[in-house]
Amino acid sequence: MKRRSLLVAALAAPSIVPGVALGQGAWPNKTVKFICPFAAGGGTDTVSRLMCDQLSKTLGQTFVVENKGGAGGNIGTVELARAAPDGYTIGLISVASHTLNPMLYSRLPYNPDKDIVAVSRVALLANLLGVTPSLPANNVAELIALCKKEPGKYSFASSGPGTSLHLSGELFKKMAGVDIIHVPYKGAGPVYSDLMAGIVNMMFANMPSMLPQVRAGKLKGLGVTSAQRSKAAPDIPAIAETVPGYVATSWYGIGAPAGTPEPILARLETAIAEALKSAEIQKRWSNDLGLDMPPPGRAGFDRFLAEDRKLWEPAVKASGVKLD
Repeated sequence: MKRRSLLVAALAAPSIVPGVALGQGAWPNKTVKFICPFAAGGGTDTVSRLMCDQLSKTLGQTFVVENKGGAGGNIGTVELARAAPDGYTIGLISVASHTLNPMLYSRLPYNPDKDIVAVSRVALLANLLGVTPSLPANNVAELIALCKKEPGKYSFASSGPGTSLHLSGELFKKMAGVDIIHVPYKGAGPVYSDLMAGIVNMMFANMPSMLPQVRAGKLKGLGVTSAQRSKAAPDIPAIAETVPGYVATSWYGIGAPAGTPEPILARLETAIAEALKSAEIQKRWSNDLGLDMPPPGRAGFDRFLAEDRKLWEPAVKASGVKLD
């Protein structure tokens, strides 16, 4: 009888996964580092901090954002890819790390399909074309006319060469037939003071960082880069309403180093899905930041990524940019 009880107990015991349970405690049992591969102050930073706040509440441990900007997101993404696969370093992945940079660099220091596990998308978004308040253009048609009247006089800023913000501008240049000068910055955050002052004239920025500036009257929002108007800002036209066929959309997600144990990935995936259901995230995404909510989790990511790469290929070709 005693022997039978021991057998039943053994069968009922949880399986042991090194570094995940039992001896070292269930994940997470200490602070988790979250790498944002862009400078503080932009949309990527905003989303990273909101998600970390929710993950901290859901999982009962602190998630700390570390901004590792530079090289179009490559510096931070490489650090994520090379981190120990123990669940204590995760980070933001995006259209930059997984769609654009593989087309812009012939030799990337990481392989987005092999070195990083895409745990979940967390947001889909359009970019927003904002201009300095003093610019004498109140819609996209007027902006195009202004730029055609004085080719090469006006400039657009971006968070760096080859970013979705830069390529949104390059695609606009080609499709609208205008000559505007690209001025790259180290991240989107540092642009805003110059943009408001008119040192640069316009920027295609992620909705989370640009929309609050437009709503506060600090910038004029002329158009969104999605095929249709954004639900968060239905009063702002889609650029495609003036420039037919113009589309340049982005996304954010969360990834972990390849080799991270499956129980950790599964728990993180579940926690992300719970975070996205929270009332706070739902409100901030739809009402404040102009983000759409994608289906959470790993399922379907490969198919989505293939479609996203096809969508952005014309913009990359139009830019003529190679970043090697």
